[in-house]
Amino acid sequence: MLAQQQQIQFSAFSGLYDLIVPKDNLLRKINELIDFTFIHEELADKYCPNNGRTAESPIRMFKYLLLKTIYTVSDVDVVERSRYDMSFKYFLDMSPEGEIIDPSSLTKFRKLRLKDADLLNLLINKTVSIAIEKGIIRSRSIIVDATHSLSRSNPYSALEVLRERSKLLRKAVYAIDEDMKGQMPEKNDSDDLEKELAYCKELEKRIESDQTLSLIPAVKEKLNLLKETVEDTQENYTLSKDKDARTGHKSADSSFFGYKTHLAMTEERIITAAVVTSGEKGDGPELPKLLEISQSNGIEVDTVIGDSAYSGKENLDLTGRQDIKVVARLNPSIAQGSRKDEDRFDYNKDADMFVCPAGHLAIRKARQGKKNRGKNQADTYYFDVEKCKVCPLRENCYKAGAKTKTYSVTIKSGLHRQQIAFQETDEYKEKTAHRYKIEAKNSELKNVHGYGRATSYGITNMQMQGALAIFTVNLKRIIKLNA
Repeated sequence: MLAQQQQIQFSAFSGLYDLIVPKDNLLRKINELIDFTFIHEELADKYCPNNGRTAESPIRMFKYLLLKTIYTVSDVDVVERSRYDMSFKYFLDMSPEGEIIDPSSLTKFRKLRLKDADLLNLLINKTVSIAIEKGIIRSRSIIVDATHSLSRSNPYSALEVLRERSKLLRKAVYAIDEDMKGQMPEKNDSDDLEKELAYCKELEKRIESDQTLSLIPAVKEKLNLLKETVEDTQENYTLSKDKDARTGHKSADSSFFGYKTHLAMTEERIITAAVVTSGEKGDGPELPKLLEISQSNGIEVDTVIGDSAYSGKENLDLTGRQDIKVVARLNPSIAQGSRKDEDRFDYNKDADMFVCPAGHLAIRKARQGKKNRGKNQADTYYFDVEKCKVCPLRENCYKAGAKTKTYSVTIKSGLHRQQIAFQETDEYKEKTAHRYKIEAKNSELKNVHGYGRATSYGITNMQMQGALAIFTVNLKRIIKLNA
């Protein structure tokens, strides 16, 4: 049962917050910036209004998840820190002597309360609304790009992940007490996963037996990460089970297994839209969604800034109808013709190759025809026919017995003359200088808030992780610009 509203915690010790939590503390500033009652309103229908025990406040549970994202810690550690960290208690609207939740409650909250909520768009809309209300967003440009996140299972097997986590734990222990080297259990040198699990459990038991050592934060955090990995491995047996993740390409010779988050951001570095896809999806086709979401969130757009992936014919047609300029260098390879959406091959600007619907990258390309000879030239992309022979999508794509599989793109001379002329203007050159900002934002998401790797399996969980990470960086940016 959900109470009608979050109950304010009255305590004789509440005055401690004014003494201990500084005025410039980030969590205090976030609490002062945003009214979190919108979370209560959004999730009210996920709870029974008149039956069962009174549930923990959804606002407090959401704030726990937000703290996890801000400080990149595990469920166990964020709850434990809320036991003694006064800034956490203040942020969570707890009384100083208040009881903490059980860490397992966070898993239930994610699965039962947030599962069907459109958290990504909800949280972006909220922060954009605050930025507009405070007059922070003045530009009418959006900068677009995509950043990749590795699947939780990639690039290691379950065995390799366990070994890496146990290695980090031992390293943290030895940094404090090098004499512990002689007291550790014997490592598993085989490739037997069951033996590795047994070793990790014995390692956990050995370190936990020394209560002084196991309570040191640097050791405790690594210990809890190893425990979570062991539990997850036992549940799924392998950490590579991620049905929604796909192989994407960062260049012709570099790939990753995971997801892409397509972002739109203002020149003031406020993210206005995000779309999470599997890793093989192209960047350009997501521009219409990013533009639509940004506009629905209240952003007036007259310019789109991006790289060559966004200068496809469809995007130029769409933006042209809205009198929106596209600051993205043309590449003739992305004029994809008139194939149906389900048959479209996506252009990967990093590899300068097309990717088939199954996610396979072309292995080479060749230019056909000659300039100024009546017929338009074409770029022909060649795919690995051995993969085509066994591809589950080969029907209507690969003809049985064919020795090659190609995809040709006509280079239509004169089609983009207006865009070519725009590329030579001072306005284009001035606007393209803003593109670096989104690369810095991608770096912040990954390196500061753990967005370089998925924390759970599946695209729904990736969207939830993205929602919290983007909400965090937007709040931080608003606080900085509003200072």
